[in-house]
Amino acid sequence: MKRLAVLGHPVSHSRSPVMQNAALANLGLAGEWVYEAIDVAPEFFPDTVFGMRAEGFVGANVTVPHKQAALVSADEATLAAREIGAANTLSFSSSGITAENTDAPGLIDAIDEPVNGKTALLLGAGGAARAVLWALSRAGALVVVWNRTETRAAELVMSLGGTLAAAPDIRTADLIVNASAAGLGGQGGIDDLPIDPDGFAPGQIVVDMVYGDQPSSILAAAEAGGARTIDGIEVLVRQGAHSLRLWTGLDPSLEVMREAARG
Repeated sequence: MKRLAVLGHPVSHSRSPVMQNAALANLGLAGEWVYEAIDVAPEFFPDTVFGMRAEGFVGANVTVPHKQAALVSADEATLAAREIGAANTLSFSSSGITAENTDAPGLIDAIDEPVNGKTALLLGAGGAARAVLWALSRAGALVVVWNRTETRAAELVMSLGGTLAAAPDIRTADLIVNASAAGLGGQGGIDDLPIDPDGFAPGQIVVDMVYGDQPSSILAAAEAGGARTIDGIEVLVRQGAHSLRLWTGLDPSLEVMREAARG
């Protein structure tokens, strides 16, 4: 049995196992491959990763709070992962561990329209935000970054570009991406962010990387304002499809993955 997993802490909320196992079944690989969730505390992350290859693992997705540690734990990394400074996908082979970042292309695929020349507001400065900034900047967007701890936002801008927003105004943005922890685990949401719920407007694109059983308060406000909304499930599906292609060499069904992830 070829094993795959998602590593996080906590990880019980992750939709990746049900999504990826559905995709594997649709590809005819259910009897040969299996995808599971592994909760691993930060202090045990390196040892867990180093032992996975011996346990029959082919690959792993990596979520909060391990994306930067995943990059450090790998023997080699793609240029994108190195430039972003975070990895969400690990591949295990006889030659070692390779780190990749599928969050970046997953986001661009989920947006599914050109962002060149658009003004983007990025909320957050963690591992997911690094991938967002890298992806949007590479695609030609002009990115403004806000984070509750301003020094972290400043460090992100210094390393990957963009400009710093002390007091962000969503009315000036064509694209807004929430990559912060606001709304994570069903806690908080738009009230934890320095944005006006009435400031969204038609023509804007609003992405919330956080996902749950119901639309987030951020996306609810954006939809009420007439903006186009993209939830974290769609981003999860797109990045997960990239990861599965890397591991299996096959092209999974996005529709099967969406249906499974949305339950």
